[in-house]
Amino acid sequence: MITNLFYFLSFVAVLSALMVVFSRNPVYSVLYLIITFFAIAGHYVLMQAEFLAVVHVIVYAGAIMVLFLYVIMLLNLNRESEPHKSNILKFAAAICSGLLLVVLVGSLRGTELLKHSEAGEVSSTMGGVKNLGKVLFTDFLFPFEIASVLLLAAMVGVVMLAKAEKKTNL
Repeated sequence: MITNLFYFLSFVAVLSALMVVFSRNPVYSVLYLIITFFAIAGHYVLMQAEFLAVVHVIVYAGAIMVLFLYVIMLLNLNRESEPHKSNILKFAAAICSGLLLVVLVGSLRGTELLKHSEAGEVSSTMGGVKNLGKVLFTDFLFPFEIASVLLLAAMVGVVMLAKAEKKTNL
């Protein structure tokens, strides 16, 4: 039963990810991306990481996709005003994507997949909030704090960029 659900979620995730790439309408691409995010959240639930599934749905399918839709609506993408891409640029993009594929395959080449006996030995509290918090604030405390400082610096930068200059008449 679980393997059938895994295969179904995987099929939905791959199909909707392909539809993101091949869809002509950017709004439809964003909607297909939301379906992909929900399928990935389903994988988290299958791995008994319910907290990560909920956070994934809230952050990605909620906040990030709303921002994507907002940007797409602001850009007002018209096909008439889109510049034509040259064949050299398309060829360079194909070469770069092929090189990225080679790098990804090379990085995953040395990894081992879980065997069926090891997959059954996974703890039921593996994706729980308590264990996640313990790992986050013990093993990964320094990267967590660095990320928070970077987010704070980005927020201050956005406020400074958005702040209008006041002209004073003396």
